[in-house]
Amino acid sequence: MVCSKLTAALAGVRRDDAPTPSTHPDIELLDAGHVPGSRATLITAKDTEHDETVRILYTGDVSTRDRFYLDGFEPVDADILVVEATYGTPEYVFPPQAELEAEIVDWFEDTADQPVICMGYTLGRAQEIQGLAQRAGRSRLLVTDAIAEINSVVEAHLDVDFGAQLYDQSTDLSAGDVLVLPGQTNSLSFVDQLRESSDAIKAGFSGWAIDSSFKFRGDYDETFVLSDHCDHEELLDLVRGVDPEQVYVQHGAVDEFASYLTRETPYRAQSLQRNQTTLGDF
Repeated sequence: MVCSKLTAALAGVRRDDAPTPSTHPDIELLDAGHVPGSRATLITAKDTEHDETVRILYTGDVSTRDRFYLDGFEPVDADILVVEATYGTPEYVFPPQAELEAEIVDWFEDTADQPVICMGYTLGRAQEIQGLAQRAGRSRLLVTDAIAEINSVVEAHLDVDFGAQLYDQSTDLSAGDVLVLPGQTNSLSFVDQLRESSDAIKAGFSGWAIDSSFKFRGDYDETFVLSDHCDHEELLDLVRGVDPEQVYVQHGAVDEFASYLTRETPYRAQSLQRNQTTLGDF
């Protein structure tokens, strides 16, 4: 598989047959800035019909922000750009990263007299939350088995130590504790039971927190706009930085972002929809 060594190692946590990282002479891997190990691909192809070389950039999930131990994606020139649009509509504009991180650290410090339960994706968000809790000096950091496995792989490949302890059902939460749980467990009854029994504050971390309904849907006490993706303005800057002849938009607000590009910028853009699997379909 053409991927980073870290991506291959992370895949090994979930699979018995972990892929062997490989290279290809026509594919260049670029830091995507999304999660540890994530890579964009720059493919150099020969257009035999016109006897010319074509550069195709596929970003996958992408963030241009430098965050924690991640370097943000740096756009490169390409003829064709295939880009995501998770936050592809204009209302999703995030505050500066330093401001976001300072807000969360302040909150961890201000709530040090209570335990807090933080919900985040097992890979990416969970590690960022841990780093911010460390920065705030919270007394104990706890994670589940699933997050601990990811932590160990990231720690082995990057210069980082989360310093987290393993949480299980026999662990009593007390003041100063930060428990990070996988986001997909938010709707499970044990989370509410734990919050009630320990008088803990439950917080959600996501770019979707821009929308006030995110707080109510997740039954959170507090929410923070912490994302591993570009916001709308950063997506526009990415397209301008690549300066392609054609943009294809996949994943998320595909129609909205493609329409915005066509209407508001000089770039030709088209959405990639379900069951349309090759560029030749367009």
